[in-house]
Amino acid sequence: MIEFYVELTEIRFSRNESLTTFALDFSLSAGVCGCCGALRPRYKRLVDNIFPEDPEDGLVKANMEKLTFYALSAPEKLDRIGAYLSERLSRDVARHRYGYVCIAMEALDQLLMACHCQSINLFVESFLKMVRKLLEADKPNLQILGTNSFVKFANIEEDTPSYHRSYDFFVSRFSEMCHSSYEDPDIRTKIRMAGIKGLQGVVRKTVNDELQANIWDPQHMDKIVPSLLFNLQSGEGTESRSPSPLQASKKEKESPAELTERCFRELLGRAAYGNIKNAVTPVLMHLDNHSLWEGKTFAVRCFKIIMYSIQSQHSHLVIQQLLGHLDANSRSSATVRAGIVEVLLEAAAIAASGSVGPTVLEVFNTLLRHLRLSVDYELTGSYDCTNIGTKIIKEHEERQLQEAVIRTIGSFANTLPTYQRSEVMLFIMGKIPIPGMHPMLHSTGSGPEGNRMIQVMLLKSLRQVTCGFQTTNMLTALPNSFLDPLLSFALLEDAEIRLLVLEILVSLIDRHNNLPKFSTISIISDISVLKLKVDKCSRQDNLFMKKHAQHLYRHIYLCSKEQSSVQPHFEKLYSLLALISMELANEEVVVDLIRVALALQDLALSSEETLPVYNRCAVHALSSAYLNLISQLTTVPAFCQHVHEVIEMRQKESPYLLPEDVFIENPKIPKTLEKLEGELLFQQAKITEVLGGSGYNTERLATPYVPQFTDEDRLSKRKSIGETISLQVEVESRNSPEKEEVNENIKIYNTHRHIWLDSVGVEEQEKERRRQVVEKFQKAPFEEIVAARLISNVSRLSERYVLINLIFSLFLACRPPPSPSGTITSSYGQTQSRSVPVYEMKFPDLCVY
Repeated sequence: MIEFYVELTEIRFSRNESLTTFALDFSLSAGVCGCCGALRPRYKRLVDNIFPEDPEDGLVKANMEKLTFYALSAPEKLDRIGAYLSERLSRDVARHRYGYVCIAMEALDQLLMACHCQSINLFVESFLKMVRKLLEADKPNLQILGTNSFVKFANIEEDTPSYHRSYDFFVSRFSEMCHSSYEDPDIRTKIRMAGIKGLQGVVRKTVNDELQANIWDPQHMDKIVPSLLFNLQSGEGTESRSPSPLQASKKEKESPAELTERCFRELLGRAAYGNIKNAVTPVLMHLDNHSLWEGKTFAVRCFKIIMYSIQSQHSHLVIQQLLGHLDANSRSSATVRAGIVEVLLEAAAIAASGSVGPTVLEVFNTLLRHLRLSVDYELTGSYDCTNIGTKIIKEHEERQLQEAVIRTIGSFANTLPTYQRSEVMLFIMGKIPIPGMHPMLHSTGSGPEGNRMIQVMLLKSLRQVTCGFQTTNMLTALPNSFLDPLLSFALLEDAEIRLLVLEILVSLIDRHNNLPKFSTISIISDISVLKLKVDKCSRQDNLFMKKHAQHLYRHIYLCSKEQSSVQPHFEKLYSLLALISMELANEEVVVDLIRVALALQDLALSSEETLPVYNRCAVHALSSAYLNLISQLTTVPAFCQHVHEVIEMRQKESPYLLPEDVFIENPKIPKTLEKLEGELLFQQAKITEVLGGSGYNTERLATPYVPQFTDEDRLSKRKSIGETISLQVEVESRNSPEKEEVNENIKIYNTHRHIWLDSVGVEEQEKERRRQVVEKFQKAPFEEIVAARLISNVSRLSERYVLINLIFSLFLACRPPPSPSGTITSSYGQTQSRSVPVYEMKFPDLCVY
């Protein structure tokens, strides 16, 4: 061979160069002269040897091992091996020799798996060039082949970074494959699955490599996420599994939807804090563009996957994006807004283990704003839509939206700790329009009906927030700023609003889940079967009842005498009385509750009240059911016996006075209620006697309960202050030389005080005044209300001014102020007091304002 090579060389130099060139070309390219193949580089010979004569035989494994060993021994040749393989593959693709194409890709895969050296980057470039060539082909098999090789490459962890590699083409091409519309359904499924796997490979290869182009950029996410969601829709019937799906069966692995879900979860699981928005925004846009909010099912499924896949501390970012998207769709149809709210509801439930975020009140503010907006749309009947002009609303769709918002508010509240839930309750209460306390809302559907609807919706929201509310210190959790306006609603004529208030109160007081046991009113012969949970009343509970008990009793009594009260009202009143007995009762509270129950009986007997027959029977039934309960809780045998005797007598002679005949679908009540007396009634004297023997306060028990009114409460406080001032004046002036004059002044002052206090009307006048005030705020023009309020304020200030002047004059008359320099002696030896300026006088603390 050496001699032949020398001979050819001599020919080249002695004769002409063309002959030598022809001989070399012929021997190298045609391969006819086998000895000339040794002149080719070794890497090319090793690459050629892995290809068999018949492509059906597959890769020559022995020669492939030699090629791999050579690549590992001489890594600097790896890039040339890749380039040569790429050249052969391109030629085979052009000549449609697909068997050799498969062999070339198999060889590339094995070299990639075996070689991890610093020079692999150049080899990868050749590899990606070949994969790109296959993906550009119009043959599905070649596309799938190239995708499989890329996925294998994506699973390799490279030792050295790459500064210039780009995957933009692969993102676009794999996304296009995900939307394949090939005619054959089996091939179409394979192409789509290949595209999903390819996107998964791109994410794995780039997500943790800081030197790569950021895969989280919108230009990439806007292609990846919609492609995944497009394939996820095909499996919409299957329910999404929570946090991490179990190992899928072989049949499930063949489903694009299942594969898509795993890929989507992996993508979201790799998202860092700053990338959540870029991953979620394409989801929102996809649901908008394809009108998928209205169906709700697919949208809910998507966000279940998102919430379960991302890190729990990032949950609030998704919720904030949903809230922002809800604001952006404020003029969309009610079904779209309801769909977004339903998704929020599901997301909030999943986010309970994480955090709703620092802007808790902003979440509720957004939801309440959309609730009010929905009420405005319902009242006006139309709204200006962004794209199609004025749109006529459907009332039932707006109602569905309102119910969805209310449920979502409750779901958010359940994720909050107690102190934050108290803040939310105060926040919602501040949004409810209350005449004289909070300004009425100026909705587009102006008028009392609009404000009533807002009141009902916000109270329903408040009811959702208070469900399951439990606190150890109700005094701090339920301050006056919350309870006072809430209790004021219990006196409104609107039956629905009163019922909502009662439901809220019951939810707040029930801390041991006793409420289901009192859902219906009945005579229970033995309450031990209820297995009630009763704890000793704590010091905080005692303080709470000392501060708010009279208000609660008063509203229970007044709500019972409302003519519009029906069975649900009485059931909630019974639950409220029972829960107060369970949760907040000490000896004094028990006595007052018994007095309230007896006062309800007197209310039903009163001829002055214009209650219907049903209401009178219902109040009697309520009183008997509660006395039966409280008698067994007190465990006083004589008390239990008296209650039991009265109930037995009613069962025989007047069953319509018991709940079993009243609180049913068709109440068994007479047309008229005759005068009741004797053994059919609970006797206050007898109850006082039997409880007094057990250590209860007999004086308090013997005093009939009379409800206090708000204005009278305020006046009684002023009365106590006035009595204190009178007492101080009397004590300080007892040794004064002008005692008779002082006593006269005191009498004058007391006369004025009693005249002023007695100016308050009786109960009927108070009720009529309250009704007129409510009617005025509902029907009167705004200017008239403002003028009336101004006149009232001026009148009130003038009365206070007169009273203060009277008090100061009394003190000046009772005791002359001492002289700054002591006493002075007159020429007759008598002591006299020197007058001093007003600013130097020393007044008692009660007079300092």
